[in-house]
Amino acid sequence: MNGIICVNKPQDFTSFDVVAKLRGILKMKRLGHGGTLDPMATGVLPVFVGTATKACDIMPDSSKGYSARFRLGETTDTLDVWGEILAKSDKAVSREELEAVIPRFRGKIMQLPPMYSAVQVNGKRLYDLARQGIEVERTPREIEVQTLRLDEYDEEKREGSLTIACSKGTYIRSLISDIGDALGCGGIMTALVRTCAGGFTLDDCYTFEQIQQARDEVRLEELILPIERVFEKLPKLKLGEAQSRMYRNGVKLDLSRIYNIKDSEDTYAVYGSDGKFIGTAHADRENGILRVGKNLG
Repeated sequence: MNGIICVNKPQDFTSFDVVAKLRGILKMKRLGHGGTLDPMATGVLPVFVGTATKACDIMPDSSKGYSARFRLGETTDTLDVWGEILAKSDKAVSREELEAVIPRFRGKIMQLPPMYSAVQVNGKRLYDLARQGIEVERTPREIEVQTLRLDEYDEEKREGSLTIACSKGTYIRSLISDIGDALGCGGIMTALVRTCAGGFTLDDCYTFEQIQQARDEVRLEELILPIERVFEKLPKLKLGEAQSRMYRNGVKLDLSRIYNIKDSEDTYAVYGSDGKFIGTAHADRENGILRVGKNLG
């Protein structure tokens, strides 16, 4: 069994917990997840099965989508409702004031990773240091927020929800905290649902219960998506029989002998002579060769 099974991750499960749970359900060891999701968050978590695990780290679509709830007027050590309260503010914030601040956080911006995160500094996870009461200097990183929309806001409770589309590595907790700081009152995340990741949406996802039921009914294959779904946005490149054999053996191919190569593209989804997806490749135009990217065949 090879491919991708998308899990609707329940709250209080780490991404590693999801993989461990699926190993028990699927009776397989060769599994890996595509993109860490915080324990308190729910939603889309692609899990790679069998030979598809080779593609865990090369997903070409690294964008993420979220639906997040927030509360203004509070600051916590984890930047969310599950942390220890550090400060409170009674400052009133109107919807107009909130709408006026939000545009500052769209586009390419610099973001400081939170202490309670999996980012490594000097070989140590920040959350491990944070649990020891240690705060270290962190380096802001560039992220991109393509969509940041206020969907609802209760001025009396100072609570609302946001729709966000962003690049890999964006911390929604930090985004909400920074918005709260810009308003002069602080802010925390109260709930988070990842609505899409790597081109997969909640419509592609299954719960543990649904996956287990499919296993019991011997129809797990119905839930497994083909690995080529990850690479469907890449231009397709079909090889001949001899070329397919050479590709699978890691041999560089002569670009001039590949008839359907495109001058404007560098990375391709490669299909063998039998029409089956076998991996990715990169066009090295300077040297006139096609290099094997990730052989999944």
